[in-house]
Amino acid sequence: MTVFALLRVSPITDDDITDDVAAAIEALEDFDVAYETTPMATTLEADDVHELFAACAAAHEAVDHGHVQTLVQVDDKRDVEMTASDKVDAVEGTLGREASSDRDA
Repeated sequence: MTVFALLRVSPITDDDITDDVAAAIEALEDFDVAYETTPMATTLEADDVHELFAACAAAHEAVDHGHVQTLVQVDDKRDVEMTASDKVDAVEGTLGREASSDRDA
């Protein structure tokens, strides 16, 4: 997989957005993308940029609010075969440790 994206879909509301975020994540299941959700955003990985953008659009459309903001940042590695875990492994190799703290949140 060589196309990566950072995706954040946020309804603009004062209400709890948990159900909305869950709907956006659930919409990704209909696409050939790997994803991992964090507290701030979701990282996606796909073989095809068109599939990736279609998944992002579906996540955006899954949020049923009058005002929705979606942030998509894409890294399209056209000449390098690399997975998301390869990218993390490279940073951890340079650090000589895991790229996370051992501090309890």
